[in-house]
Amino acid sequence: MIDQSAFTLVNPQNGNLAFKLFSFESISCFDHIQRLNYYSLIWIQKGEGKVKADFSEYDFTKDQLLAFAPYQPFMLSSQDAIEGKVIHFHPDFFCIMKHHDEVACNGVLFNNIYEPPYVTIDEGTRNTFNMVLEQMKIEMQNPALAQYELLISYLKIFLITASRLKKEQLADTARPIEENTAPFILQNLKNFIEQNFKTKHSASDYADLLNISPKALAKITKNHFNKTLTNLIAERIIIEAKRELYLTNKPVKEIAYDLGYDDEHYFSRFFKINAEVSPQTYRDTVGFAKAVS
Repeated sequence: MIDQSAFTLVNPQNGNLAFKLFSFESISCFDHIQRLNYYSLIWIQKGEGKVKADFSEYDFTKDQLLAFAPYQPFMLSSQDAIEGKVIHFHPDFFCIMKHHDEVACNGVLFNNIYEPPYVTIDEGTRNTFNMVLEQMKIEMQNPALAQYELLISYLKIFLITASRLKKEQLADTARPIEENTAPFILQNLKNFIEQNFKTKHSASDYADLLNISPKALAKITKNHFNKTLTNLIAERIIIEAKRELYLTNKPVKEIAYDLGYDDEHYFSRFFKINAEVSPQTYRDTVGFAKAVS
């Protein structure tokens, strides 16, 4: 008998989860720290609570979609009855980094260190999601020729729809620069991190670039991003390291050097502290897809 609430595809080559779609009526599956080796999309349809992600904590409510990248630590907590739907997919099934030009969700839904890890779902998006999820269920119950390809097409629709909505919401909530100097400083900070994270690793480096005291910058960063500047820099380095581990066959030593670390062992410890696994374990369990030259 088919479980109507859970549908799973397994990679026949290694036995690992490839794609999973399920409903939940209890927060118990997410009430402890998760460190999954696949992407997770959690659509909250009932209830509200708190989500801890990386170094920060946020409130969530119904009609929000939470998005987490492989090995990104997260946990949900709530006093309410929480219901919703979940999509898990492994990078070997669909890698958002390799297909960024197609879906443009990397840096929007996933791996966006500057924004909360969720998007609020409006009525039109809710209808689209329900339609897409229903088609996914039908396809998973009737395996046929090109099943994976069709499921990936539905997944792309889901990701693109969510990414467009989040971009719209970020644009709508952007504060004008004239309001005060903080948005100007924050935008420059984001630009400086993107330009320099491979060579500048300390909070004081960025305070110097912005010509502001480290204490003042720390306060602005914590108030706006809900995380410390040190954590922000670390997350950006780890995202790049994960990308290199997944998309290239570079040795860990070379990746470490490219990210500004002369000592491979120091870098490996840094990666393990922040990603909870070693660089090699990440490469082995998340998957390996050599970049096309």
